[in-house]
Amino acid sequence: MTELPLIGEAVAVAPDADGARGLAGARIGVVTFPGTLDDRDAARAVRLAGGTAVPLWHADTALADVDAVVIPGGFSYGDYLRAGAIARFAPLMSKIIDAANSDAKLPVLGICNGFQILTESHLLPGSMIKNDHLKFMCRDQVLRVENSNTAWTLDYEAGQEITVPLKNQDGQYIADEKVLDALEAEGRVVFRYVGFNPNGSRRDIAGISNAAGNVVGLMPHPEHAVEVGFGPQSLDGIGISDTDGLGFFTSVLNKIVGGAK
Repeated sequence: MTELPLIGEAVAVAPDADGARGLAGARIGVVTFPGTLDDRDAARAVRLAGGTAVPLWHADTALADVDAVVIPGGFSYGDYLRAGAIARFAPLMSKIIDAANSDAKLPVLGICNGFQILTESHLLPGSMIKNDHLKFMCRDQVLRVENSNTAWTLDYEAGQEITVPLKNQDGQYIADEKVLDALEAEGRVVFRYVGFNPNGSRRDIAGISNAAGNVVGLMPHPEHAVEVGFGPQSLDGIGISDTDGLGFFTSVLNKIVGGAK
């Protein structure tokens, strides 16, 4: 029987000898705002994938030489004005926006509240509003990978279906028809809900990217599906998908180290 790591322990993955920095040398920043809930989970996912998680505080004025950034889920500033609207003006966000739009194209992943922050920051188009049923939703959600060419999806196949947890109350993705048509035409719909649309998002969209593919946002939580025994499982034990979310984090590490695709 394989021994599972204790909560809080990092699982060491050997650095890639062919990589400039090696996986363990790849630094992934994880941002914390007042009200962030899933920063430790995201940092753990980075470590499980083999990278180095670097804590970043919303008031920081530098990115600490990170190679990529994860903006985790939660309720930044309590969602008191509008989900992500206040966090967008944090000092660190200006650095993230500049780095994501620079020639270096810093990879940025926004999860749930992080996705909301990315839309408020105009790094991604559209907006997030209340679920169409006006209730908080928590469930294991099947997603179809529509685009496997982004910095965060290289380790998936187009058309692959994965299962990761979802938990939100402002998860309905909206945009006007012109924007939606452009996203579809340009291949920027990265994930789509399968079998059930949990929040009324237009065209079953669960996640999108920017034109360059370095910025990705999605509502479901891949960082909660990275360990055997601690992720979504089928009731009959068939098709267990505990670690379907780990590919987000290995993808960006492989991108950083090897310049994949």
